[in-house]
Amino acid sequence: MKIVAVDFGDSHTGIAASDFMEMLATPVCIIDEKRFEVCADKVAEKIKEIGGELVVVGNPINMNGTYGPRSEKCCQFADLLRERLSVEVVMWDERSTTVTAHNMMNEVNKRGKKRKAVIDAVAAAVILENYLAYRANHR
Repeated sequence: MKIVAVDFGDSHTGIAASDFMEMLATPVCIIDEKRFEVCADKVAEKIKEIGGELVVVGNPINMNGTYGPRSEKCCQFADLLRERLSVEVVMWDERSTTVTAHNMMNEVNKRGKKRKAVIDAVAAAVILENYLAYRANHR
């Protein structure tokens, strides 16, 4: 099954996709859009273009396990995707994924503008990797 992960942001939204074997998570693109509904439209179109059969939206739960305004906004974004797509949309805890993505970029010495151009898609790939590991261990 092809699974697509979304790392929603107020300005930049990262998208990553798995292979059909659910083994690899690959960054796909960044959607640069600040308007909430328009961003949902663009993300939904990209998911359709990719052929996503399941969508995983990162949920930025606070480190203490509470749900703040950011989490609420991501849940609202997932609801918009559900309205626009005919596939299942699930929420996934994304705590520390951006930190992990930055660390990965440090390891390959990608800095400055090059990092900014890909960091949200890399964060989406980290979300997807975590989700794929969970699915592999909970079949």
